[in-house]
Amino acid sequence: MSIDPYKTLGIHKTATQDEIKKAYRKLAKDLHPDLHPDDAAKQERFKAVSAAYDLLGDAEKRRRFDAGEINASGQEWPERQYYHQYAGQDAGRRYDPGSGFGGGATMGEEDLSDIFSQFFGGQGGARGSGFGAGFHARGQDLRYQLEIDFLEAVRGAKRSVTMPDGAHIEITIPKGLKDGQTLRLRGKGAPGMGEAEAGDALVTVSVRPHPVFTRVGDDIEVDLPITFDEAVIGAKVDVPTVNGPVSVTIPKGVSSGRKLRLRGKGIQRKGGKAGDQIVQLKIVLPKEVDDDMTSLARRWRDIAGFDPRADMRRKL
Repeated sequence: MSIDPYKTLGIHKTATQDEIKKAYRKLAKDLHPDLHPDDAAKQERFKAVSAAYDLLGDAEKRRRFDAGEINASGQEWPERQYYHQYAGQDAGRRYDPGSGFGGGATMGEEDLSDIFSQFFGGQGGARGSGFGAGFHARGQDLRYQLEIDFLEAVRGAKRSVTMPDGAHIEITIPKGLKDGQTLRLRGKGAPGMGEAEAGDALVTVSVRPHPVFTRVGDDIEVDLPITFDEAVIGAKVDVPTVNGPVSVTIPKGVSSGRKLRLRGKGIQRKGGKAGDQIVQLKIVLPKEVDDDMTSLARRWRDIAGFDPRADMRRKL
């Protein structure tokens, strides 16, 4: 990835975590390998963007990078690893790879080379041998953005996706997944160094809104249009749910805004109790009101004497 992950994401060092996330999502969407299967440059940039977000999207990793404790790959500087393990007696002083441990005797590059050769098991010093065969570091976690349908999130699904490194894997979407939830795929990230394990793939899932259903916690809310006559005399009607239509009784004399609760017809999450579906009734008139309906309404108004706003006026 780029030496400067901030430049990779096109943001300033003062950016908030939300701004970092927004910048990553935009770039990931524009550069995704599925959109550019034959563009190696964009695929490489996609990997760099994912690696940069893996670093800066984690507040603690970002703090350590800004403080110079880890590099742009998220790994501690080898010199710092040595310092932490072998220089406890000097832990109160800052280590400078160019001049040794602050205030005491200095160490040159040759001295450091000998030390790291022993520490990492290399033959030519830490710098000359890639830290030698004894150097092990866990692979980077790779991040991926996945968008799914509302009902896929509710019911669960399997999706075949392209990961940031170009690999194709199958992801299991668990039932009841929430918008913005991140799935961790163990060992599907970047390979480790030496004998260390690979990193993980972190898949953040965005759920597309549904035109009928709205999720509130584990409940599902639905607006149900009913006719004037259904509201007056009651009826049995089919109501859509996330698992198929069910028959519901509309009580006699209901008003718009009345809510009916369908127990257990909401979100079912693993190991948890299913939510409910809340059905809000809306009386809907035809787009064109004919003479018969107009005549009926006038006759009813003349004999009913009903004022639905009377209670409102009493409260004023």
